[in-house]
Amino acid sequence: MRYERHYCWSILLRLFHWSFALSIVALVVTGFYIHYPWTNTLIEGETWFPVGTVRFIHFIAGFVFTGAILARLYLLIFGNRQERIWDFLPVTPKNLRNMLCTMGFYMYCNVHEHRLGHNVLAGTFYLVTFILALLQVIGGFYLLYPESAAWQKWGLLFLGPQQQARMIHYLIMWYFMIFAFIHVYIVIWNDIKTKEGLISSIFNGRKYTPSP
Repeated sequence: MRYERHYCWSILLRLFHWSFALSIVALVVTGFYIHYPWTNTLIEGETWFPVGTVRFIHFIAGFVFTGAILARLYLLIFGNRQERIWDFLPVTPKNLRNMLCTMGFYMYCNVHEHRLGHNVLAGTFYLVTFILALLQVIGGFYLLYPESAAWQKWGLLFLGPQQQARMIHYLIMWYFMIFAFIHVYIVIWNDIKTKEGLISSIFNGRKYTPSP
């Protein structure tokens, strides 16, 4: 089978992807430490500040995470055809068919339906992840700025009291960890099965589709 090379992902989407991924790694590692600091607290403030330093790294990663989310929000509306939200929303007959076809393909019951952008099943999970990422941003700033009336208003509206928000923030972190493992597995599986250059596309922006 012969394949054609197509430009798929813009530089901004690729920057979003890696900023999002790397910030999640930093946020998860530092988040676990903040949740349960395992160093001796007697050294805190004596020779160095482990908790304070880790919190600072967490906050910087949080700002990177927020920037990545804002970039993706822009692309959902103004990106190229493959990057816009309506390309993968499961609301049209064509997209619903693609979602069912992809589910069958993952269960080894169907042949693969080639698509330049996200398949609709992946796009739907990305949208759920994006919404949870927005909740993480609200929760993060809600906890970071207890003196801010604006963040306290939004935090109380979506997440409730601070202690409840802290627990929701922690639980959503687990979603991102599980999502990351599944995402990496499926991307590698797809790259082997479909020959579309899925992994390389997030570096060079180009994917392959079968020639007509």
